[in-house]
Amino acid sequence: MFDVAPGQASPFESLTIELERAALEQLRLGWERANQEWFKGTLRRPVLEIADLQGQLGRWISEHRTIQIARRLLLEHGWGIVIEVLKHEMAHQFVDEALGLKAEPAHGPAFRRVCEERGIDPRAAGLPQSNGAVTEEHRVLERVAKLLALAESPNVHEAQAAMSAAQRMMLKYNLEALVGSPRRSYGFRHLGEPSGRIDESRRFLASILGEFFFVEVIWVSVWRVRENKRGKVLEVCGTPENLELSAYVYSFLSHTAERLWKEYKRENGVKGDRSRRIFLAGVMAGFRDKLMSERQETSEQGLVWVGDSDLSAYLRRRHPYIRFTRHQGQRRNEAWKHGRAAGRQIVLHRGVNQGPSGGTRLLGGRR
Repeated sequence: MFDVAPGQASPFESLTIELERAALEQLRLGWERANQEWFKGTLRRPVLEIADLQGQLGRWISEHRTIQIARRLLLEHGWGIVIEVLKHEMAHQFVDEALGLKAEPAHGPAFRRVCEERGIDPRAAGLPQSNGAVTEEHRVLERVAKLLALAESPNVHEAQAAMSAAQRMMLKYNLEALVGSPRRSYGFRHLGEPSGRIDESRRFLASILGEFFFVEVIWVSVWRVRENKRGKVLEVCGTPENLELSAYVYSFLSHTAERLWKEYKRENGVKGDRSRRIFLAGVMAGFRDKLMSERQETSEQGLVWVGDSDLSAYLRRRHPYIRFTRHQGQRRNEAWKHGRAAGRQIVLHRGVNQGPSGGTRLLGGRR
């Protein structure tokens, strides 16, 4: 059973019969895929039901062989969360039917082991969120937030120095944590809105997060419930503090690139948005150039990030079958050139409180 944490309940909404039928079919397909990828085809298909659950996101009903998913979950959260709840309930089904441990507590050792082996969230309540505790990770993020606040300085050199200091702090923190912590906690987030087409600028942005912000990135297929269409969304995996920072960077760069495009249009008398995607891709490429240059400086100081093998293993548990594809970039024109030049001038700072990735509490707090 997956319960709703206190304060998360909300009034029931409704889906049209057509949309609910389509969502139920996608749940069936999601169950089939999860059964093959995470449970090696060992489960028998249960009855799948969308229900008005009070205080619960989902539940496995053993006596009726039924998995119920809360209707409001489909309406209020992305499909990625829906599938996570489905996998959680399938883990209950696995313990119950495949392992035959009917007498064990619902979230006992066997259940937690099954979830750990498959990268499934074993918690009994709530959605992925911070518990509010003041941890070392929180303190590091607060220090990073203060540096990013300094990066709002009108003095270009001071702003750049503050941004560079924030990046070095996160690099040193992750290097020390990798050596000093035998077992780190990992999670995931979906950033941005799902879409049927992944623009080159979003691919650049994903590569920036994966290369420079200590997370693993992957594009995952999701179902857009209200639109009755498939799409893709960016998933990032990492420690809580790195997920927090990557969500902030995603939001910041998305907003900044759009602002720079509007400024470029105004200053150059450009009508329409024909070159918008090319310009935005140039902005992301330019910012990546800047980070590459700064990485060279930190490597000369002996600070080199070589990756986190445990995090890579976590990603593989979450996604056992990963497919790599190549994508051809857009044509390079004047808009690309101007966008890339603008991207090289971006200074990451604490100026965005909320964006397409949702709230960024630690980095976007009161100033």
